[in-house]
Amino acid sequence: MQNSFLLYGANGYTGELIARYAGEYDLQPILAGRSEEALLQLSAKLNLTYKVIDLNDTPALVAALKEVKVVVHAAGPFQFTAKQMVEACLKTGTHYLDINGDIAVFEMLKQYDAAAKQKGIMVMPGVGFDVVPTDCIALLLKKLLPDAVKLKLAFAMIGGGLSHGTATTMANRLGEGGAIRKNGKIVRTSLGKNGMWIDFGIKKLFVMSIPWGDISTAYFTTGIPDIETFAGVSPKTYHLLKLQPLFNWLLRTSFIRNFIKKKINKRGAGPTDEMRNKATGLVWGQVTNAAGKTALARLSGPEGYTLTLHSTLLIAKKVLKGIAAPGYQTPAKVYGEDFVLEIPGVKREIISGD
Repeated sequence: MQNSFLLYGANGYTGELIARYAGEYDLQPILAGRSEEALLQLSAKLNLTYKVIDLNDTPALVAALKEVKVVVHAAGPFQFTAKQMVEACLKTGTHYLDINGDIAVFEMLKQYDAAAKQKGIMVMPGVGFDVVPTDCIALLLKKLLPDAVKLKLAFAMIGGGLSHGTATTMANRLGEGGAIRKNGKIVRTSLGKNGMWIDFGIKKLFVMSIPWGDISTAYFTTGIPDIETFAGVSPKTYHLLKLQPLFNWLLRTSFIRNFIKKKINKRGAGPTDEMRNKATGLVWGQVTNAAGKTALARLSGPEGYTLTLHSTLLIAKKVLKGIAAPGYQTPAKVYGEDFVLEIPGVKREIISGD
């Protein structure tokens, strides 16, 4: 079917959101994942077909991918799941999309660029809030100031919350510190090394440096050699996190990580529809050239999970229509800096720049 794609991880929080809203884009996902019980319930609720597939069952995965042009991979943590899926896509000639936000996973998937070009397929991770809005802002700023050498990107949420999957991914990265891009290379730093107040337009909020996916992707999109990414936190949290380097050895132990994951498992799957609808996502970006000239832009829109479902479905629809580029790609690189404006509720503002 022309409007069909494989949605792996459909029974997860974000996967289910994508499945629920697919009809609004005239798309009909084939639900897939490991849990037959969960998929059966979702299938009955949405009147969609489903397939029970374990990622490590390569023959079953390959058989399912042969039936579609594109897969939306929504089953994290992607550090454990992306490799199996992308390698199966290379066997079947299926375009690969995912909602990952992990720097290491972006860098790993980049290694499949040549193989993907040879197969004529696109490998595009980060088609959700990680990293669509920030990637589009980065490319816009690069065009406003073509000789930029520094890029700062920040995001914050007013309201909302974390899904089970996102929280688990964060738990798996506890104690690993932060990262920046310096002279074109990814450099490890302490988490929250820098903090500052940012005017997001709607509100001034405090942000701290974190290892967001754009440390990988924004460099691919813009070529800007120095990149730093920030997320909104309370100043109190920021000052507590400044002490984290003293405890990183402890946070990296399986005992602590498993303890935290058990706590996560007792929580709900993610924010309710009401919470999502009331929440707002904010993005800010600034570039600077060697002479000190700057350009700034910012945007506001739906919170992260809502933006993710829309951006994922928009990109899946484009790929199904044949609008794709072979090899490893980033959202703004293929669909342009204005792609984010196709997402319902997104407003963008250029603060300065020619």
